[in-house]
Amino acid sequence: MPVLLYRLTKRYLAASEFTALSVAALFPLGLSIVGLIRSRTLDPVALLSLISILFSIVAVSLGGSTKLLLIRESLFTAAFGIVCFVSLALPRPLMFYFGRHFTAGRDQQRLAEFNAGWQRPEFRRVNRLITVVWGATSLGEFLVRVALVYTMPVAAVLVISPIISGGLLIATIVWTFAYWQRVRARWVPERSAGESEHAHI
Repeated sequence: MPVLLYRLTKRYLAASEFTALSVAALFPLGLSIVGLIRSRTLDPVALLSLISILFSIVAVSLGGSTKLLLIRESLFTAAFGIVCFVSLALPRPLMFYFGRHFTAGRDQQRLAEFNAGWQRPEFRRVNRLITVVWGATSLGEFLVRVALVYTMPVAAVLVISPIISGGLLIATIVWTFAYWQRVRARWVPERSAGESEHAHI
């Protein structure tokens, strides 16, 4: 749809790359807003989407060259990657909060259990590793987009970059859930053994 909007705008409305790219951004912007309204809650994922939209709007309003406009969508991705690495120096890394959201939701007992897990060295290592992977993937996606923008035509970038970005995102999500499930599978026997020992005592 963004590619179609871009081509229709260039053909029938304006030859300006700025105008065409701005119109092409309306579709993903509308989808994000509808999703946020339907959820009616400001969870970490919705907050991330909202910040991304606002970041893109500010980038568009600042203007700039065509190449900058093409890169703007990944500027937030780069910022997210940087925040991931910076958060490693904080008490808890960024992806800890995303993991807690997807694992515990609004269940108070599961939230308490997830928070208590931070006392375990392996739990801390796992969360930090996931944060590193997300940070590296985000910065990598940004570098790939920059390379595409400076080596390929505009229309080709509009087609290829979402595929690459989506592929990286899906791959990272799949890896995260698979890795998390594998780690949890190791913890369950340990927890069961600890509970049995406690019961024996």
